Amino acid sequence: MFKYLEIECIFVNILIIKEKKPLNLLFKQIRLVNPNDELDVISDLWIKDGIIKQIKPNLQNYDTETQIIDSANFVCCPGLFDMHVHFRTPGQNHKETIESGSNSAANGGFTGVVCMPNTSPAIDNEITLEWLINNSKDNIIDIKYSAAITQNRKGEKLTNMNSLNDKGVVIFTDDGDPVKSADMMKKAFDYASTNDLLLSQHCEETSLTSGFGMDECELSFKLGLKGYPSVAEEIIINRDILLSEYCGNRRYHVQHLSTWKSVNLVRQAKKKGIRVTCEVSPHHLSLDHNNLSTFDTNFKMNPPLRSQNDIDLIIEGLKDGTIDCIATDHAPHTEEEKNNVFDLAPNGIVGLETSLGVCLTNLFHTGQLGLNEIVLKMSINPRLILNIEVPKIEEGVMANLTIFDPNELWKVDKTKFISKSRNTPYNEIELKGKPKYTFNNNKYYISNL
Repeated sequence: MFKYLEIECIFVNILIIKEKKPLNLLFKQIRLVNPNDELDVISDLWIKDGIIKQIKPNLQNYDTETQIIDSANFVCCPGLFDMHVHFRTPGQNHKETIESGSNSAANGGFTGVVCMPNTSPAIDNEITLEWLINNSKDNIIDIKYSAAITQNRKGEKLTNMNSLNDKGVVIFTDDGDPVKSADMMKKAFDYASTNDLLLSQHCEETSLTSGFGMDECELSFKLGLKGYPSVAEEIIINRDILLSEYCGNRRYHVQHLSTWKSVNLVRQAKKKGIRVTCEVSPHHLSLDHNNLSTFDTNFKMNPPLRSQNDIDLIIEGLKDGTIDCIATDHAPHTEEEKNNVFDLAPNGIVGLETSLGVCLTNLFHTGQLGLNEIVLKMSINPRLILNIEVPKIEEGVMANLTIFDPNELWKVDKTKFISKSRNTPYNEIELKGKPKYTFNNNKYYISNL
């Protein structure tokens, strides 16, 4: 039985180690990076039975059955964490499931994610939440859940956020739709004040965007596609920052911002001491609206791809700390759905398996961010925003780690994705920087990208 399982794992080029097969690996001369603890050293790293057993330069005393891995080209950091994914369970398991999404995350180097509540039914009550939590156990990745701000995400009546928070919800959002009413958002901020809950927003003034196909720009007029004006995003961000301040400086997180003015709004709010944080998605810092010229629906998303000027100033926001973290907005859709007429095709792309490569290629290898800064944006800050403990790289603790080669060149092949969906704009694109191993919960995963 043991040999059969081993052969099966090698065949698919994925190896998940569980209790029946001891985890015993020694990484020689690996770079250990954890900016949360001001750690950046070259050392040997021995992981046994899910525990970091020893960290020592030129380690010599180890078990004879230990597998030794030459790691001079590798970097090890606290496991990557994505605070914005869609696993489509319940309701759309044909696009993604908890299992396929989790394996997709591990394949991309992530050890933790937060699932969004725009499922069917929505995550807006304790029964749905408890079912999801029970079905997310014993996983290589840690799955956290968001819940809706309003019941069924309709914007009409608040959910019981305090109760949902007690059951483990880490952030509240009607993601997929904004909370349209300023009065309802004010009530949500007032409600959140009791337990200092974190509210988050899909920032879109929908009266300006209905039926959009892409960013409103010269190209959208040329292509005959309804445009999504940048101001539609900025109106909601500005409104919510003002409401947060008015209601007593409540915690507020901006999801997947995409315009340079959005960055400035967050920057000015932070300077005033308002407790606002924000995220950007890898596609909004690496692709622009010119990619829509071929009507390829894999470039259709919400918010839409913007201009190169927006990209440049978003990267400035990453560099100066205005933008706290990078989150994929992993949004699986079937090939049939994405191959529909452009106007009818759904928005969104998968991102968990390309995120690290895209960020290393477009931020690290362009000299915009150092490795410590990328680890901060992709591992440390998301957990700090959500009040989740940051993993340690030290002896005696459970290994929650991502190991990657920052310089390995590879071409994206969507057929190697573990996600059930393949809707990516990066297929056949060459990236520099690749996940190699993912460790968590006494399991490890070897990336097969």
